[in-house]
Amino acid sequence: MSVPASLQSVVDQFARAPQSLRLALLLEYANALPELPEAWAGDADRFEQVEECQTPLFLASEVEEGRVSVWFDAPPEAPTTRGFASILHKGLHGCTVEEVLAVPSDVTRSLELDALISPLRLRGMEAMLMRLQRQVQDAS
Repeated sequence: MSVPASLQSVVDQFARAPQSLRLALLLEYANALPELPEAWAGDADRFEQVEECQTPLFLASEVEEGRVSVWFDAPPEAPTTRGFASILHKGLHGCTVEEVLAVPSDVTRSLELDALISPLRLRGMEAMLMRLQRQVQDAS
């Protein structure tokens, strides 16, 4: 599996956590989702809705000098979705185009949340990653 060190660090953190603490860890990530840059806030044309998510989630990315910036907009009342978005932001923001495109779609399984999160929600995270990769591919 080809995963950038920043995303691997998050995967390792979940793998080390006992199953009973993984939801709490996901909530910590939800609370850490960065605010949108001021220049991006309110620019609806910049964002794409990830319709596979059960909660309204919007994704925007940009490629500059071979590096990817990624931003998510998700409502505060959607902690699972925000947690997934925050994981992808922490793991992929600032990575190279090649690193982002090389992440396997099933990397979400490495978080070992299968017993705690519904398959539908896990597919939502996979959809976030696939949309991001498509945007990055289109921009490069």
